[in-house]
Amino acid sequence: MERHVLYPGSFDPVTLGHLDILERACTLFDKVTVVVAEMGKAGLFTVDERVRLFRESVTHLPNVEVHSFGGLLVDEVRTRGAVAVIRGIRTAGDYEHEWSLAGVNALLASEVEYVYFLARPGMAAVSSTLVRDVARHHGPLEKLVPEAVVQALRKK
Repeated sequence: MERHVLYPGSFDPVTLGHLDILERACTLFDKVTVVVAEMGKAGLFTVDERVRLFRESVTHLPNVEVHSFGGLLVDEVRTRGAVAVIRGIRTAGDYEHEWSLAGVNALLASEVEYVYFLARPGMAAVSSTLVRDVARHHGPLEKLVPEAVVQALRKK
């Protein structure tokens, strides 16, 4: 049986922290499908741009697909035939947020499992919100996001 998981998020934009979580998941699972939420938190990039940027950032990972989604995560898990959802946790606040999401999702679909990856210490401070702030002030982005995102942020 193929071990297929979903990695959901708004990814506005995708960061090196997101890629670290994804690369680690790729060593544990046969297939990882990144599902980019159509309704992102910030609205900096459109969903099509976020999907494109993520795809350009994962060409080195043969067991990864990237798609958009717009419904309930548990429905997406069922539709795509995944066995679990992976999520990254950077802070205690992330943990509390993920705990709430997992609780509600368990009520909607108790068969869906959640696997959490703790951010590596060097990546724990990197968030899409902070990346947008650095970009807004024309700061260096190379240690925060993949090259495709650096270029896209500079154009924005």
